Amino acid sequence: MNNTAVRDVDVVVIGAGQAGLSSAYHLRRAGLEPGRDFVVLDHAPRPGGAWQFRWPTLTYGKVHGMHALPGMELTGADGSRPSSEVVGEYFASYERTFGLRVRRPVDVRAVREGEHGRLRVETSEGVWSTRALINATGTWDRPFWPRYPGQESFRGRQLHTAHYPGPREFAGRRVVVVGGGTSGVQHLMEIASVAAATTWVTRRPPVFRDGPFGEEQGRAAVALVDERVRRGLPPQSVVSVTGLAVTEAVARARAEGALDRLPMFDRVTPGGVAWADGRTVDADVILWATGFRAVIDHLAPLRLREAGGGIRVDGTRAARDERIHLVGYGPSASTIGANRAGRAAVRGVVRLLERTPAGADPAAATAGSGAAVAALPVTSVTEPVPVAG
Repeated sequence: MNNTAVRDVDVVVIGAGQAGLSSAYHLRRAGLEPGRDFVVLDHAPRPGGAWQFRWPTLTYGKVHGMHALPGMELTGADGSRPSSEVVGEYFASYERTFGLRVRRPVDVRAVREGEHGRLRVETSEGVWSTRALINATGTWDRPFWPRYPGQESFRGRQLHTAHYPGPREFAGRRVVVVGGGTSGVQHLMEIASVAAATTWVTRRPPVFRDGPFGEEQGRAAVALVDERVRRGLPPQSVVSVTGLAVTEAVARARAEGALDRLPMFDRVTPGGVAWADGRTVDADVILWATGFRAVIDHLAPLRLREAGGGIRVDGTRAARDERIHLVGYGPSASTIGANRAGRAAVRGVVRLLERTPAGADPAAATAGSGAAVAALPVTSVTEPVPVAG
């Protein structure tokens, strides 16, 4: 790329979902000007983060634990409308209200070491040179597809929950749903009403949670995820350690047998799936509700990954590089967690900017007064987190 096109800013925020917009809001509160002092780059074609890609039958009324962005409530939403529309409109209004000037669609291709201790952010729209970076890329763009013997031989259709179109396309089909998370259960309950047959398979027996999810349970769940990222392991979602809430719809589906689960099959056959004990299930469709992985490959040139495969973080700061904060990663991968992480990340970024003069190497800087950061009270991201469904 042409270095003459490099634009200098103090902070680059990558991603404009819940975590990215929360970070941008707090940067502005700290006195940084959007477009001049910091820039928000978003891969998606329009506002809404990952919500804009949710399946049409996930109405706003079915969403559990959606928390408002900081500084602006979501009020008067019609629960019968698709969540993709409701949240997309809310995010768009939020960006306008606070003048966040999100640039989209912009693909961030790589983040490298730049000159004078700065970071070089290479994108489809040119290069930015920045003193700090807040990575809020989430997971939606990296669906996880497990590999099983015979998968390529399957004559039917295979798709991931990232491309789930709603139940209509499964009418009259024999469907195998793979995955024990919330999305898999939601898909299965919808499909069961129209499919010729459904089969649910999971690697581990699902844990259904009948009681309330209170402060103690929330703290314990987030602590499990936090411990992994502090050790440099790939994060698990907070949802994966909370269990499956037994809503009225889930209780009804269990009573009807729609949520009877089989252990994970051993191989895929041309006509379905098979187990080592000789059991087989015929299928027209395999729906992989097998989750997502963090989108962090663009950070690879900085060599932040640990031997365990993840990026070790302390709070939101990358342990190997204090210029980089990850929000919506690991324990902050929920709507309220993303809000808190955005605030915590900005505290760290402002502290770094204060003690590191523009053009200086951050590694050579000494701690400053931190006066500007005092206006940003922080709440630990290890506090109880109500989880989005």
